[in-house]
Amino acid sequence: MIVVKLGGTEGVDFASICRDAAGLIQAGTKLVLVHGGSVEASALGEALGYAPKFITSPSGYTSRYTDQKTLEIFLMAVNGKINSRLVEQLQKLGVNAIGLSGLDGRLMQAARKDTVQSIEAGKRRIIRDDYTGKIESVNASLLHTLLDSGYFPVIAPLAISPAGEALNVDADRAAAMVAAALN
Repeated sequence: MIVVKLGGTEGVDFASICRDAAGLIQAGTKLVLVHGGSVEASALGEALGYAPKFITSPSGYTSRYTDQKTLEIFLMAVNGKINSRLVEQLQKLGVNAIGLSGLDGRLMQAARKDTVQSIEAGKRRIIRDDYTGKIESVNASLLHTLLDSGYFPVIAPLAISPAGEALNVDADRAAAMVAAALN
């Protein structure tokens, strides 16, 4: 079992990665792909007149500030465009890919962060309207069912809260949690 994390930054060659994944799958390897979408989400936000905002935590970690409007843009870009395009490319290569987000079947459940701390101009700021989360569980049985049925899961970095809210989650951490749940 291999979990591949496909970055969402500029310069990622989706076609090449899809060809490599198709080759592995056709050789009998079970694979799961988790992808990001930072550049696409930022570009869509700019096109819609809603520029992305990034925040830096006190520990120095930079992340996307995800208010309700940014979450809608992120859903469109990551779950809509990127996930669908990856599935399309894989299907053209003969791979029975299935596009998912962590919302589908409660694939990834996360706790919404009550507050997020950021550092701006040297001052600590508390943010309360952020729709980001920390993944707490992965529905491994759903992934095993799909894999055992011959599907190749392609997962967008979104999770669902216990209250049923969509949450933006870090794609690197999502891939790590999926890998841990499957192994």
